[in-house]
Amino acid sequence: MKADVIKLDAAKAGSIDLSDDIFALEPRADILHRVVRYQLAKRQAGTHSVLGRSEVSYSTKKIYRQKGTGGARHGSRKAPIFRKGGVYKGPTPRSHAIELPKKIRAMGLKHALSAKAGAGELVVLDAATLSSGKTKDLASIIKSMGWTKVLFIDGAELDQGFVQAARNIDGVNVLPSMGANVYDILKSTTLVLTKAGVEALEARLK
Repeated sequence: MKADVIKLDAAKAGSIDLSDDIFALEPRADILHRVVRYQLAKRQAGTHSVLGRSEVSYSTKKIYRQKGTGGARHGSRKAPIFRKGGVYKGPTPRSHAIELPKKIRAMGLKHALSAKAGAGELVVLDAATLSSGKTKDLASIIKSMGWTKVLFIDGAELDQGFVQAARNIDGVNVLPSMGANVYDILKSTTLVLTKAGVEALEARLK
């Protein structure tokens, strides 16, 4: 499929051929859901922790004699029934990551790119460079384009002036081609790929 290429000043800069195998698929919600769930589960910290019966600080002495008190039998003050006792079956530090085949992850990225192309939310940029590195300059460009929540995906190397300018603009994210992921693509309202980014993604997903 053909796509127009523009510059940052909205001037036309020719056109580019996009691979139908990557940008013209029928998006499958089930694949996208699986990949997004995989991403969000993997990035959970999993640092939740409580003190169990063996970890709370207290004496191990039997708190009172076994018989003759009229109360229930108890041996340790660390039991969960007591105040400041250990927590029964509480959360422990663990990984929340789930497994997902590499082919499904690659398929998810293709379907996310196809979803953006099909919805008319894909823009191909000649190059994402900004020599001034000024946030004000990039913010005015994005406003004039009518972009709100925008994700820029460049090639392997990012222009540092552009990254610096985009760093403090709300709703603007800049990633190299290897950082392209389903969650960030779907979350954005406009996906902007540079020509270098298109080439890198097609090489990665072919």
